[in-house]
Amino acid sequence: MKGKGIRARLSRIRREYGPRALKEKLVKNRFIFEELCKRDFKKKYKGTVLGMGWSILAPLLTLLVMKLVFTQFFGRNAEHYTIYLFSGNLLLNYYREATKGGMNSLYENARIFTKINVPKYLFLLSRISSATINFLLTLIIYFMFVAADGIAFHIRFLSLVYPVICLTVFIIGVGMILSALCIFFRDIQYLYDVFLTLLSYVSAIFYYVDAYPQVIQRLFLLNPVYVYIKYFRVVVINGNLPSFQFHVLCAAYAAAAMWLGGWLYKKKNHQFLYYV
Repeated sequence: MKGKGIRARLSRIRREYGPRALKEKLVKNRFIFEELCKRDFKKKYKGTVLGMGWSILAPLLTLLVMKLVFTQFFGRNAEHYTIYLFSGNLLLNYYREATKGGMNSLYENARIFTKINVPKYLFLLSRISSATINFLLTLIIYFMFVAADGIAFHIRFLSLVYPVICLTVFIIGVGMILSALCIFFRDIQYLYDVFLTLLSYVSAIFYYVDAYPQVIQRLFLLNPVYVYIKYFRVVVINGNLPSFQFHVLCAAYAAAAMWLGGWLYKKKNHQFLYYV
């Protein structure tokens, strides 16, 4: 009986937060979703001179600083080290921007969903959409750097769509968890800043993990962000495809985050109104 109850709950979550259900609700609320995306995008660059140009310039400046520090002062002159750095920065910045924006999406839009009955995850998805656009723009610059660094483009590059999709799904799931927790526990936004700092150090952005023992290298795979970063590096720098088990791991992290986020939204949906 207990197993049937768990399966029933999973089935309800899948019906409400599965890909088909999300697509149907997005189509139904298309106008609201588009207006939210436009508002969030304009708000982000309001008052800036370069506007959307900062979405490309900011990661490039960060890359320039890191390359200067780690090549000139730490002697990191390994082959394609710039692309190694850029790969880590690219995906980590996408995760950071999307989850930080999504974390406050419910709280900042409380005046809307307390008056209008709309799916609350629309506010989260609009924030993540803005971050995704910035990521895709930066991805174009990334491939320019890849070409400039003498790395030949090959058919395996098409497989990069897979980790991008998995990371995006993972981000949506994490965004659901954070935005729900932020309603009940506002201090989480400060704790999350500390967590992001820690994440930047354990995701092997500027150092190699090959020098560590195999046991330590496996521990890095417990970090989903590192897993997606490694996928990029294996394909782009090494020219190989990760193993089948690695593909399963990418999907497992995305599915687990999405399931937990959907479950939390389903369970706490009616309580959001009382805490905003």
